[in-house]
Amino acid sequence: MPEFSVHLGSELSDAEIIDLYESVGWTSYTAEPAALLRAIRGSAFVVACRNDAGALVGLARAISDDATICYVQDVLVNPAFQGSGAGRSMLEAIQSRYGHVRQTVLVTDNEPGQRAFYEALGFTEGSDYKPEPLRMFALFR
Repeated sequence: MPEFSVHLGSELSDAEIIDLYESVGWTSYTAEPAALLRAIRGSAFVVACRNDAGALVGLARAISDDATICYVQDVLVNPAFQGSGAGRSMLEAIQSRYGHVRQTVLVTDNEPGQRAFYEALGFTEGSDYKPEPLRMFALFR
């Protein structure tokens, strides 16, 4: 199993950010690198995973008012490190930092395995929320 370490708010170079996003095929982000870098640098909280050699292998970020809401954004792990626990470690760091807020929201693609992954970390899909299902609305451009 690949080894990694979690870093809270670590310094990230532009090149390693772009490389990580490209490694997972998120070309809609890398097509506009200046916007991607601005988004990461403007996030309230950034968690990074690095391998033993210091290379960036994972990143997650949060956008929050630090009182009532935390949006988890861009949880990504280099394919060579997927299944290593890196994604779980980064989300746990975000949950620890924002455990005091009322709502933690995450919007993601409908890829196989994601539901089980997020549910194992305490998230509930909106349609399964009790006592009443939640609706999620989004406007993508």
